[in-house]
Amino acid sequence: MILIRFIATDGTIREVEGRPGDRLLDLAQADGQPLEGTCDGQMACCTCHVIIAPEDFALLPPASADEEDMLDFATGATRTSRLACQIRLDAVTASLTVKMPG
Repeated sequence: MILIRFIATDGTIREVEGRPGDRLLDLAQADGQPLEGTCDGQMACCTCHVIIAPEDFALLPPASADEEDMLDFATGATRTSRLACQIRLDAVTASLTVKMPG
């Protein structure tokens, strides 16, 4: 199992378990996190923008050029911003801390 910590804008932390192959957007939505995922993972929007904890960011595969381009439109994007629809959990990642942008 992979432990995912979701940090809300008010600092509240919720923990959920995922499995290798799970898509971060699906886990977030199932947990009631405020991520729309309007385009259903087609990278045509940035409504699933999240901020990955710096210590976990390097554990993820790099974002594609298309994802980087879409993140340019995300409000409050940071150096460790990603689209949750593009993150698949893998066995290398034991845990992941994900902050909801303001």
